Amino acid sequence: MSIIQRAESGRNGLGFANALRDFLVSGIVFIDDEQKVAALTSEARQILASDSPPPLSALQPLPPALAEMAREAAASGAPTNNRELEFHVHNRGMIRVRACAVPLKWSADSSGVALVLSDLTAANHLDEQVQELDRLANAGTLAASMAHEIKNALVAGKTFMDLLLEQNQQSELVDVVRRELGRIDAIVGRMLKLAGPARKSFAPVQVHEVIEHSIKLMEPHLENKAISIERLFKAPVDRVNGDEYQLQQAFVNLLLNAYEAMGVEGSVKVITEQVSPRTSASLEPPQIRVTIKDSGTGILPEHLDHLFEPFFTTKSSGTGLGLAVTKRIFQEHRGDITVESKPGEGASFHILLPLL
Repeated sequence: MSIIQRAESGRNGLGFANALRDFLVSGIVFIDDEQKVAALTSEARQILASDSPPPLSALQPLPPALAEMAREAAASGAPTNNRELEFHVHNRGMIRVRACAVPLKWSADSSGVALVLSDLTAANHLDEQVQELDRLANAGTLAASMAHEIKNALVAGKTFMDLLLEQNQQSELVDVVRRELGRIDAIVGRMLKLAGPARKSFAPVQVHEVIEHSIKLMEPHLENKAISIERLFKAPVDRVNGDEYQLQQAFVNLLLNAYEAMGVEGSVKVITEQVSPRTSASLEPPQIRVTIKDSGTGILPEHLDHLFEPFFTTKSSGTGLGLAVTKRIFQEHRGDITVESKPGEGASFHILLPLL
């Protein structure tokens, strides 16, 4: 499969249009008969990361591989074939280009060389990203298939286990088995939600009502802790297009995370605000921003970038699926979620959802 075909298959998640645009950038460097750079196009300037105004003083600032190609073309009077070159460029690091050198005859006593450069760096990165996307897609398909089979077997096993537990009156054993079966069922359900296709049944939903329901579901967890929940509903409008139960699941996940990040005492603030489009001419609708801020232990800087990755967890008994599922739910609602935190200062999760 060619890189373009692979990119086409993965363009939704990789900024396909921008990457393809970068891949197609070609620049030209004009070199005079004294082997000095006479001029270069803005595209060549972008590829070579040059911020010097033309003309450059000499051929030396060019990478040695390009300078050698120019000398060969000038000496032979014939164009050089396309070559793929790799060299270091200031501010960009190692880059890969396809280059050719074409001799030019401007007059009877004046000649030069044109170097034509095509940037392959973005294409190589795109190829690597698409291959990684293919691997993740295959892993997701396998995980979903396994989770489905486990869930089917679990239903039958749970039924017979309940019958056995009814005959055994040791309450401690009953509680442990039922709790662990419930945990397995929850893990498998999250895997199916994460790997499976989105099933949309959207309708107008009041975000404030969803948050209130989510807080009520949290109340049993707060009985043995002195944790307060403060509501600051500042958004004058809170109606979005969404699935009420999916949004509730996402908010409960975030509230549970906040609860688990604190000791026996603490506080959680749930704040809503309306956010206008960045520009008055924008066609985007206004958004509601929900902030869930806790007074817990905070998140280490090295963990922030991995927080929403599947199976990443800092908890001894965590699955690493809760926040990954939460992020997916908000993305399915054309929204987003970000987090900011400092160790010892709690964490703030910010959710943006488009308003109706």
